[in-house]
Amino acid sequence: MLENRAGEIDPNTESKIKNAARRVFHQKGFSATRTRDIAEEAGINLALLNYYFRSKKKLFEIIMFETMFGFMQNMLVVFNDEKTSLLEKTELMAEKYTEMILKEPQVPLFILSELRDNASDFLEKLPMANIIMESVFIKQIKDEIAAGNIKEINPLQFIINLLGLVIFPFVASPLIYKIGSLSTKDFELLMQERKKMIPIWIKSMFYKS
Repeated sequence: MLENRAGEIDPNTESKIKNAARRVFHQKGFSATRTRDIAEEAGINLALLNYYFRSKKKLFEIIMFETMFGFMQNMLVVFNDEKTSLLEKTELMAEKYTEMILKEPQVPLFILSELRDNASDFLEKLPMANIIMESVFIKQIKDEIAAGNIKEINPLQFIINLLGLVIFPFVASPLIYKIGSLSTKDFELLMQERKKMIPIWIKSMFYKS
């Protein structure tokens, strides 16, 4: 174990390793990451990493779970707010997720690529289906349909379009950078503009004139 000069165990070592693992896994994914990469990123020796986390798989499962939980938690806070309307929730989703992904642009692709290989393992630990489908957000969609304000649609179509409009530009960012000859600043400005337009597009797609 890592000790300080007084011979005491460093209480921040586990957190230090997890933060390093998060950066490396988000950038490289599970398969391309070596435990040595994580140890080097954390500035510790490999033996210490193995003491705290017995395997790369175990450490990856922790990081993947925490990443997914953090990503979904923002959605659930917005979806279950009884004080905001459906359109206000759309605006909040576009705002919160654009800002979050701008800070951590690797997260969407990391989640999508790793879920492709291990979806059942992680989704069983996060029962998102029931939570989302029983949310205030879904109820508001159904209420708007019943009131004749929204076209007859499966509520999942609403969610898919909303998430797709927010997340796709970040997943496809290398292509977008190339097509638009964009700098990092240009891309950020484009996303700031886009988050204001997404609620307008969603209203145009689903709401009746």
